Amino acid sequence: MRVRLVAVGTRPPGWVRAACEDYITRLGSRLAVTVTELSPGKRSGAAGAERAIAQEGERVLAALRRAEFVVALDERGSEFSTRELAAWLKTRMQQGEDLAFVIGGPDGLAAEVLARSNLRWSLSRLTLPHALVRVVVAEQLYRAHSLLAGHPYHRD
Repeated sequence: MRVRLVAVGTRPPGWVRAACEDYITRLGSRLAVTVTELSPGKRSGAAGAERAIAQEGERVLAALRRAEFVVALDERGSEFSTRELAAWLKTRMQQGEDLAFVIGGPDGLAAEVLARSNLRWSLSRLTLPHALVRVVVAEQLYRAHSLLAGHPYHRD
């Protein structure tokens, strides 16, 4: 099973890159996670955000693989506790499905990307900066996997 973070944005702050790499490194070969960065759409003029979302949506859809189970990070999605996420991850691992966690740009994901998604996941009812979402997703994958492995990282 392979896991990808498919993220709009190619120049996250250094701390974002470092934190993601740290959690991905901690997972090692137990859960192979990679990051696929996509260039953001151009935002200018009155229709800038709409045009950018459409451009980003095309790039995301082109980057997704047919057999991947797609999880869209969306503030209107389902929320999970850590234990619920771990149980969900265990099921996915047992089924051997490749996963793609899609993180949109600053204006969110295109409707076509949401339609392609198998699951919409909300990290919180709060709106989070898309760069921070990368870190939170990487950490939560590490936390969920650690819980499944019996590692003491997670504490209730």
